This record gives sequence, C-alpha cells and structure tokens, in this order.
Amino acid sequence: MIHAQATARYVRTSAQKAGLVLGLIRGKDVNRALATLKFTRKGIADDIAKVLRSAIANAQHKDGFSGDVDRLFVSACYANQGPSQKRVRPAPMGRAFRVLKRTAHLTIAVSERPEKIVAVAPEGAPKRARGARPSASAGRQTKGSTRQTKPAGKAKKAKE
Repeated sequence: MIHAQATARYVRTSAQKAGLVLGLIRGKDVNRALATLKFTRKGIADDIAKVLRSAIANAQHKDGFSGDVDRLFVSACYANQGPSQKRVRPAPMGRAFRVLKRTAHLTIAVSERPEKIVAVAPEGAPKRARGARPSASAGRQTKGSTRQTKPAGKAKKAKE
C-alpha cells in the first residue's frame, strides 16, 4: 500500500481557518477532493489544492505505485500552527495595539486503496439464490413469529 504526503510550511493563514477546509476533503478520493476545493469559497482552498497535487505527485513517484490515480484517497490532512509575526498597529492617544499575523503548516497524506479481492466459489459448489438463507437456519422460528397478540379491550356499554 502506497503512502505519500506533502507539506506546505509558513502559509499565511491561521491553522483554525485552514482546518475548516481540510475537514471537507478528509477521507475523500483525490479527484473528488480537488473538485471540492475548486468550488470552496475560501482563500486557503487554492493553497490546499496545491499541496494535494504535490502529495499526488509524490505518490506517483514512489516504488510500487500501481499507476491508477483513481485509487488514491486523502488518508490524513491537518494544519499545525506556525510562528506568528508580531506587528504593531497605532491606536488613539499614542497607544499601540499588537497584531498577530498567524501562519500555518499544512500537511496532506494520500494512500492507495487496496484492490477488492472477489472470492470465487469452487466449481462443484451449488449457487445460492440472492437473499436466500442457509439451510441450517431454515427450520428455526424468528423471534417475532411466536409473539401473541393482546386481546381487544371490552367495549364500553352505553348507559340507558
């Protein structure tokens, strides 16, 4: 199973804002994730798409990659907080307010889905109809079949 990742460091956004967009693509296959990022109305979505494309390229260059990009999916994605730049904003009466310009480190990991192995029945075995139960449980009654119904309540007599 192929596992590759890509990281973009010192991206000029907060880790919390990037985490919102990363939550949209977590667990999806890469083509659907790229389509989701294309139509996401957040500024960080372009940077995340760039990192995702880099992770896909890293997976393609690994030894043992099957060559089928459609089998790749986003196995992990997260945003860690990077260093904050401290700036000063002038305030009234000679004061100054501190402004934090936050950065984030974006990491996206992609993995290859394993191929589904279909079990083939031996040639001499009888084929079972779809939805049919095995013969061992055919004679067994279900829990709901033995339940008795309650007798209907007595009708109230009208006073004459």
